[in-house]
Amino acid sequence: MRTEGDINLSAERRHWQAANLSEATLDVLEEDSRYFVHQSMSTPCLNVITNAEGIYLEDMDGRKYMDFHGNSVHQVGYKNRYVIDAMKAQLDELPFLPRRYTNPVAIKLARKLAELAPGDLNKVLFTPGGTSAIGMALKLARKATGKFKTISTWDSFHGAGLDAISVGGEGVFRNGIGPLLSGTEHMMPYNSYRCFMGDCDGCGLKCLDYLAYMLEREGDVGAIVMEPIRSTDVQIPPKAYFKRLRELCDRYGVLLILDEIPTAFGRTGTMFVHEHYDIVPDIVAIGKGFGGGVFPIAGIIVREGLDVAQDISLGHYTHEKSSVGCAAALATIEYIEQNGLLAHAREMEGVIARRFDAMKAKHEAIGDVRVKGMLAAIELVTDRTTKEKATEEAEKVMYLCMERGLSFKVAGGNVLTLVPPLITSQEQLEWAMDVVEEAIVVTFQQ
Repeated sequence: MRTEGDINLSAERRHWQAANLSEATLDVLEEDSRYFVHQSMSTPCLNVITNAEGIYLEDMDGRKYMDFHGNSVHQVGYKNRYVIDAMKAQLDELPFLPRRYTNPVAIKLARKLAELAPGDLNKVLFTPGGTSAIGMALKLARKATGKFKTISTWDSFHGAGLDAISVGGEGVFRNGIGPLLSGTEHMMPYNSYRCFMGDCDGCGLKCLDYLAYMLEREGDVGAIVMEPIRSTDVQIPPKAYFKRLRELCDRYGVLLILDEIPTAFGRTGTMFVHEHYDIVPDIVAIGKGFGGGVFPIAGIIVREGLDVAQDISLGHYTHEKSSVGCAAALATIEYIEQNGLLAHAREMEGVIARRFDAMKAKHEAIGDVRVKGMLAAIELVTDRTTKEKATEEAEKVMYLCMERGLSFKVAGGNVLTLVPPLITSQEQLEWAMDVVEEAIVVTFQQ
């Protein structure tokens, strides 16, 4: 089963490159392919990018693309001057901080996160990447509970490290690797086509009945690891799902770890995704957009009662309290707040949802649409009744949109996932949705 629609070895990609890229660009791609280790969804690469600014990418041939993908790092846009100025000032003042020491900007950032996060989520630990944030969360859960098992969901993504793919559920990362981390149990994801009910509407969330059964049988589960909204194909559980999940964790003495690495910091219209569910998780993993689309920084925010690991090293990474990274992250949060981007994301949610609903009413190829803030998905199907995936068609739609100057990713084989920067205007969103609709019409008329 294809988990992505724009894989890097497809005939559709080769056709697009041959029709749209210059010989000079193709030569650079060939050189890149020569020196970098090949891997699925990456090398060989799609194109050569020479500039990124605002909501746009610019390639070597001078073609611009409105970037509704961005690996979920571009909430405040590319080359955000406020973020870059903060980093430049920090570079002049303190470019690197050896471990064992602290610095004022790191403390200021930690204090800000504690103020923003609900409840007693007021302890933090930073790291250079999201995968290592998940690793720290898993280690802390073991230390705090004395239990090593986890339960997570199939189809989830929590990073590419060996521990992260063990709790993750995407085959493109797990398959063919060999033995993974022991004790990493899995259950069906919310609203999965693999769910034994087939449809979550009206089932009473029987998947959580199964989770309760697992917790009762296993007995030694230390943590549940879950994405509050699955970012790849934008699955959005109802509030009742997480209310009951929180209750199950409390009943069985299990920590709730929420992976908000791709979705925190305004993507869904709130600073943190779990705010939509009126719950307080035990550990929140953050990253990607945390660094303002410039600097790689991630971390965990944990409840104060979990500060129990003084005798071991949860992370102790070389760039753990990076002065430059902390300056970038703090500036990112300040920019979101000062420019009203949370409110803008909530307003644009209504714009996107109304347009998508109208598109679904007109086009039988659209099976479902899902929107939360400025995170949106359109499922393409060959039959609405059977929900048969229109996998080849989804890839064609994506490349037609690329030809018009709109970039996004395809998830799950048939889901057009749109992740616009929070600075995207309504006019720009309307243009992008016009391009998507036109590409759907052309593809399904062929």
